[in-house]
Amino acid sequence: MTDTDGAGEARYDLIVIGGGINGAGIARDAAERGVRVLLLEQSDFASGTTAWSSRLVHGGLRYLEYAEISLVYESLHERRHLLRAAPHLVHPLKLIIPVYRRARRGKALIRAGMIAYDLLSLGKELPGHDMLTRRELLTEEPGIRAEGLRGAAAYYDAQVTYAERLVIENIVAARRAGAVVRNYCRVEKLYDGTGTVDGVGYRDLATGRRHRVRAPVVVNAGGPWVDRVLKGLPARVPRLMGGTKGSHIVVSPFPGAPSSAFYIEAASDGRPMFVIPWNGLYLIGTTDIRYSGDPGEARASHEEVAYLLAETNRVFPSAGLRLGSVHYTYCGVRPLPWEEGPEAEITRRHIIREHDDFARGLISIIGGKLTTYRHLAEEVVDRLPRLLDRELPDCPTDDGPLPGGDGLDEARVGLAESSLIGPATATHLLAVYGSRALDVVALAAADSGLAEVVCERTGAIAAEVIYSLEHEEARTLDDLLQRRMMIGLGPKLGLDALDAVSRVAARHLGWSEERREAEEDGFRRRLERFRVPGADP
Repeated sequence: MTDTDGAGEARYDLIVIGGGINGAGIARDAAERGVRVLLLEQSDFASGTTAWSSRLVHGGLRYLEYAEISLVYESLHERRHLLRAAPHLVHPLKLIIPVYRRARRGKALIRAGMIAYDLLSLGKELPGHDMLTRRELLTEEPGIRAEGLRGAAAYYDAQVTYAERLVIENIVAARRAGAVVRNYCRVEKLYDGTGTVDGVGYRDLATGRRHRVRAPVVVNAGGPWVDRVLKGLPARVPRLMGGTKGSHIVVSPFPGAPSSAFYIEAASDGRPMFVIPWNGLYLIGTTDIRYSGDPGEARASHEEVAYLLAETNRVFPSAGLRLGSVHYTYCGVRPLPWEEGPEAEITRRHIIREHDDFARGLISIIGGKLTTYRHLAEEVVDRLPRLLDRELPDCPTDDGPLPGGDGLDEARVGLAESSLIGPATATHLLAVYGSRALDVVALAAADSGLAEVVCERTGAIAAEVIYSLEHEEARTLDDLLQRRMMIGLGPKLGLDALDAVSRVAARHLGWSEERREAEEDGFRRRLERFRVPGADP
């Protein structure tokens, strides 16, 4: 089994398994230090755990309860970095924690947490916290439940509206630095070179062909699939992962909906959950339930949806949310370490596990947060000089922007001056591609037909389809709508733009009408994972 498809050399310095935020970050860091990298992802980049997060870039306020001070400090540092490196994707977000009588976390405890959070945020770019009186909160957020309300804490973290795009930016950066990146390639075997890793065997899911590639270092960044990847070893490996399932619901703005994000304590079990303005909608979540099944099969349950609706209606009594209010759900599995005890007490700190006992050069990533992916990648690549027996430059990612993150002011002016696009399209392009939006408009300038708006809700244009296919590794309609153009996360999950996008893709890729219809059918089938359980079809 050999790598014969011509996409790169058969031997690399590093093979990264998993194209979520951690794998993409590792590939980028390593490639920018001159390491020959191959990244393999079994589905599309960012289609797993990253896409199912709460889309927050946060310092981990809740981790203070469990005395994980260093994790909070690391998270706050990385939050500051992302606000600078990807200002088109990561934005400040005001959060409010209402305090009610008989709550598990009283006003004094929350105030103490706020003070500690501010102290750990020294040098930050966001405002410090405020403690609000009952009257101040009701004036600011009149939809909040007044009964039993004692006041609130207000503070700032950040939101990444399109977490998928954060991954894509890292993929683009990795490829620019020389990495070979391949989606829809499933690793089926890890090769043992007598106590050392010798490479991997993978199958290209598009062609069915199997390939073998070699490298002295393999990083298993498979997220909740880490244990499944390790089954490709001849040795028996103890269980590493103990993931928990987190579900979210997405609704339209509702009566009494807050203008800020709310961090609330659920009355039924005391768990913290969020009600967040997001993408013109509201994102409500999340749950935390032990899960040991296939991560790709995780779905929100009727009980989870009912729990999220009930808690939101309790805190915002005029909301009147019901099952029919939910546009869609999404659900993912947190890649947490295997531990006994309550789900909330499982550490959110990442673990970098070197398997020196049976496969030197094999590293597994356990855990990890969206916020701290860059620092995790730095830690992993800092181990490579010892494993590769050669010097590497220092980490280059701490200061520089991601590909679309620089030149935003110039891009904003250029988009405003373009006669090809309207204001809504300009806003959409800047929010999705950052300064690279000018490259999208350049495609439209070369072919006026590509300036056609394909999604009325967002103003997305046909040129984005071509740009995503040619420059961002998109291969399917699912890739285009949900993880490149970002129009598949609206109330209709992209179905309102499906025909227009598929026609542009079909022309560019030479699909027959039968192939185009089959691709559309495949997209509709994949939307099943977003279905609201118990709702009318």
